[in-house]
Amino acid sequence: MKAKSIISDLHLKFAERTWKDTFQLVRRCMEKSRDESKPCEPLVRSLERLQEEFNVSSMNTMRSRLEMIAKQQGMGFHVTEATCYLTADLFYLEVVLEPHGGVEEVKVAPQGGAPVSSESLLQLLRLKKFADFSMSLAALFTQYNMPGDNEIKLKLFTSLQYLWKDLQQISQLPRAPKDGDPQIDMINNGRIGSLIAGKEDCPLTIRFFIAPTDVKKTESQTTDMKAGVQAAQVTVGVSDVPHKLQMASVIPQPQQLDPRGFPVFLPPNEVPNETLPACFLLKLQPAVPVILSFVNKLSQITDVTIPDDDLQWAPLPKLLMRGSQSANSHGETSDEQDTIFTVPLPGGVMHSYILPGAAWQAPAQRGTVMDSVPFTRPAHVPAILDLLRHQCVINTLLRSCVSSQCAGPGSVCDLHFEVLPESDTSFSVTFHQPNTDSLAVLLVNVSDSHQITCSLFGAGGCDPSMGEYISTVMKRCMSVPVTLRTLYSKLEEITCAPLSPPARPAATEAENERSPPSSTAVTDARSASTELSQAAAVPEDGFGVSGSACYAMSVADSELPPEINTSPAVNPYPFTAVGVFSH
Repeated sequence: MKAKSIISDLHLKFAERTWKDTFQLVRRCMEKSRDESKPCEPLVRSLERLQEEFNVSSMNTMRSRLEMIAKQQGMGFHVTEATCYLTADLFYLEVVLEPHGGVEEVKVAPQGGAPVSSESLLQLLRLKKFADFSMSLAALFTQYNMPGDNEIKLKLFTSLQYLWKDLQQISQLPRAPKDGDPQIDMINNGRIGSLIAGKEDCPLTIRFFIAPTDVKKTESQTTDMKAGVQAAQVTVGVSDVPHKLQMASVIPQPQQLDPRGFPVFLPPNEVPNETLPACFLLKLQPAVPVILSFVNKLSQITDVTIPDDDLQWAPLPKLLMRGSQSANSHGETSDEQDTIFTVPLPGGVMHSYILPGAAWQAPAQRGTVMDSVPFTRPAHVPAILDLLRHQCVINTLLRSCVSSQCAGPGSVCDLHFEVLPESDTSFSVTFHQPNTDSLAVLLVNVSDSHQITCSLFGAGGCDPSMGEYISTVMKRCMSVPVTLRTLYSKLEEITCAPLSPPARPAATEAENERSPPSSTAVTDARSASTELSQAAAVPEDGFGVSGSACYAMSVADSELPPEINTSPAVNPYPFTAVGVFSH
């Protein structure tokens, strides 16, 4: 009762106080905190809530808001006349205020460097988006938050700036374009992708992959990219093992190019360097699920061990499911559990895809989500990006099967498919052929980020151009469901050709689709499985079927499905013919 009485008295005492009076009272209490290095947490939270309610309409209130944001980020704060300074070890911000509380200019200055205006931070403060400003400041603080004392931090910052300059030189080397759209071509095919130059308020950023589904053309024929661009910030991170990092450019002048068009780098012993407890990092945005063999290859490229303690391993489809909001809304499944997804397509067509948990549980199919890749030299970056692009292509294809809703009880689908791994870079899709009791298998082999080869097994003696046609569709749309719908339509045309047996009634087809596979289907599936295992062992082989033609396949753009953009400007996977061998 006594405590309630005290609270009531306090309510009565401050009921008539203005926000300004309450704000000043809390500040005075904070200044009298017993431990100046750690203010009273309840008072800090109270002040933060008060500032959220307080209208910034004067220079004093803007100063108070900036001071609170600086303290939240662990930065220093002081004022000289109309300028506020937010300070850290390696950089500081200058915020020039106007009398009414507006912001005239925001500058960022690295230690020892001249202040440079930051338009992005200025606009956030002018729009009073203080939460966004605080997040940008946190990212900036992280950028300059390097391990070690001030001397080591300065050396790391110097080394990082030389790395940025070398990467920019590599990016500017001439090369033959592979795509009609220069922006998409640079992202997907550039030696180190498309660079966004590093500034005082943002580190160097590399955009290195975008799928065709994340690109669209506006009415003015300009490229509009969604949020699907895979990027990486180039920065520095702490390392348990010291590494020699460059303290000068490793590219000699004038530049010399090797046969692949890359610059010839100076040997490490011919470049000034410092042994420091850190390494360079590619901070991936967003993080990328990477299979075990690719993680090992990354370590081989960089000669930097990726700590296994920080990695959590799971089957690749499960990692891709976690990144899908629609799939994630149905909850987690065990690694061994089969998962069925429904994928709606234009025209009201519905596919279902089953990914057997036991098959994807194999060690070769397990992966981890990587948010950064360590390295020590600019020469490592092109090879790292090629490997990450390769993984992104595999992820994009598999994600097209798992990113839609999980199949629930009573779900009705037109077609059913089973997706199985064949190797770390290939998978197969098994389905029921149209108008027959047989099963067919499509083998998809992703040999690198630009080579996707599709081979069809168990579908009879079809024209070899079928694989070439389906490979083209797959590379243009980067979608397994869209490709399978196209393939199924072509197989329907084959079975309805004049020389084929008469089509069965629709009711009979529906019954067969829902009934268990006949002995003929099982025999065909076993035959296809034998051929498939041979093709998976030697992916560059073609179909493993006879060369007898039953239908002439055309790869004309006019025959591609409408959702596949046939414009070369958005095709990051140039056409490559598929080799075919008869057995």
